[in-house]
Amino acid sequence: MHLYYYHDSGFNLNYRLTNRLFAFLTTVFLSLVMLPAASFSQPASGPIRVGILHSQTGTMARSEKPVINATLLAIEQINANGGLLGRRVEAVIADGKSDENVFAAEAERLITEEHVDVLFGCWTSASRKAVKLVVEKLDHLLFYPVQYEGLESSDHIIYTGAAPNQQIVPAVSWAVKKFGPRVYLIGSNYIFPRVANWLINRQLPLINAEVVGEQYILLGSNDVSDIINDIQDKQPDVIFNSINGDSNVAFFHALREAGISAKEMPVVSFSLAESGIRLMPIDEIAGHYAVWNYFQSLPSAQNKAFISALYQHFGEQPVSDPMEAAWVGVQMWANAVRGARTSDPKAIHNNILQQSLAAPEGIVSVDQGSNHLWKTAYIGQVNRQHQFDVIWSSEHALKPFPYPLFVSKHEAEWMLNRLYSDWNRQWSAPVPAASTAPANNAATSRPE
Repeated sequence: MHLYYYHDSGFNLNYRLTNRLFAFLTTVFLSLVMLPAASFSQPASGPIRVGILHSQTGTMARSEKPVINATLLAIEQINANGGLLGRRVEAVIADGKSDENVFAAEAERLITEEHVDVLFGCWTSASRKAVKLVVEKLDHLLFYPVQYEGLESSDHIIYTGAAPNQQIVPAVSWAVKKFGPRVYLIGSNYIFPRVANWLINRQLPLINAEVVGEQYILLGSNDVSDIINDIQDKQPDVIFNSINGDSNVAFFHALREAGISAKEMPVVSFSLAESGIRLMPIDEIAGHYAVWNYFQSLPSAQNKAFISALYQHFGEQPVSDPMEAAWVGVQMWANAVRGARTSDPKAIHNNILQQSLAAPEGIVSVDQGSNHLWKTAYIGQVNRQHQFDVIWSSEHALKPFPYPLFVSKHEAEWMLNRLYSDWNRQWSAPVPAASTAPANNAATSRPE
């Protein structure tokens, strides 16, 4: 055997090689040949650490705690099947405290101090946007499990919840056709409801409908008396509700107290799921509607197995769309880790774009152009068992369009920047601000 090397003077080959050197290099060569079988395929030391970042305290805790359970279920199922790459998956859980600034700080801590390989978390769009800055700065990856307002796409986020055209847009068209053209909009005073209602304001003229009232309350506020009075005054055909968190309980209670029934004035909710309606007396919520990409009542075998596993691990509880989307995100991430043979965030992002999954909601797949999932839309009506009867679904899974076709990116960026500036460089209204806003405010007007 000869070992060739180049002289500086050109391509003359020299093979001065002593027997001792030959023996040494032969040993090194054989060791390297054996490494793929003996070392590279062996499990790395220690677990794969993942961050779970949701609110365990504050107004969003009741909504987000069940999402933690679903995320943990997926991790436990992965570990029960041998983990990933011969390593266990270890969850590090952090509390976002229903505060976007805490979410950002905890995301950075999880990445830089806890050394997690991926983040699963956030509910409100305010928390997601705060974490988005962190994962982009640190070249990391977030799986976000909740429907949202769109107007965003990031190489550092996989969106397993719905884009607007997979939830808001079809629900508005359905409701206007079913109930009538006079629409009332209500929401919490942060980025998702503001943008959702801004989009609805632009969609309605296209289907010969109009907004007759628009009001907002701070996250966690129970002061809805002025809103109820305005609804009674405007007498809309349908109410579109994007309130988040515990404020929904106060809103539906006040509607009932005012004598407003689901038959007379139906509410279609975008952020109220099974866990939320369980908190309300059935007479206050039965007959109203919600639109999601998953309901607990879906009859598929995959859904029955998912619910059974949740009950087995965490006890009987309501199961919601964000819980299912969180579980889907972990399973897709795990498949990407297997495919990439690494848990490195960059490699995972590239591999996740090839993923599809037979999920409890149906077949989902990642759209390579947007990092969102193809998803089926469902509309459910609350029954007297605190569940949803599915009364409408899209004919097939819908391709995600984070930027709806009826608004321009210029308009969208202007509106987002205006809200961010008005809210002192945050994605939710400051606490000292008024809890409601007039319908025709700057946030919903077009740029000049």
